[in-house]
Amino acid sequence: MLLCGPSGSGKSLLAARSGLPVLRLDDFYKAAADPALPLVAGSADIDWDHPGSWDADAALAAITDLCRTGRTAVPVYDIALSARTGEERLDIGRTPLFVAEGIFAAEIVTRCRELGVLADALCLSRGPLATFRRRFLRDLREGRKSLPFLLRRGWRLMREERSIVARQTALGAHACDRDEAMGRLAAAAAGRSGTPARTAV
Repeated sequence: MLLCGPSGSGKSLLAARSGLPVLRLDDFYKAAADPALPLVAGSADIDWDHPGSWDADAALAAITDLCRTGRTAVPVYDIALSARTGEERLDIGRTPLFVAEGIFAAEIVTRCRELGVLADALCLSRGPLATFRRRFLRDLREGRKSLPFLLRRGWRLMREERSIVARQTALGAHACDRDEAMGRLAAAAAGRSGTPARTAV
């Protein structure tokens, strides 16, 4: 199950509540030292909400490893430092379904489908104001970036939220609220229970 949506829409919480193994796709961000990182237009800020700030190939490789073998190596990424600080092993055993969640999950919907490992792709949406509040309080509590940066980013993302959701649905994700997402997760898990052939995302 690929789970995307704007930053702050509740993806991580929903994935945790699903009871399924979770691959955090935000751990595949590139490091701030990468000279190819995109910038916010008219600003010196790195655009961490642009797909170019994310390593899609490494994320897809981790997904295919999990689907084939049930285990993979995952970077440990520190958002406050904008850097990878280590690596850890993720082992999901013989579980036939897992959730890969992150703001860029929609970017690999087509590739996962072509590889035959996609069970479903969901785009979680809460509405711009609710998402802004949740994202700002979370990022402030976790010390992810400086306060001025969080305010600039939060205001920009609030104005862009509808276009973000539109892009992710155009890439193949189904836009839904939390309740519908939980229902589709449960249905996918039930539909694959007792199907040991191949793990799917």
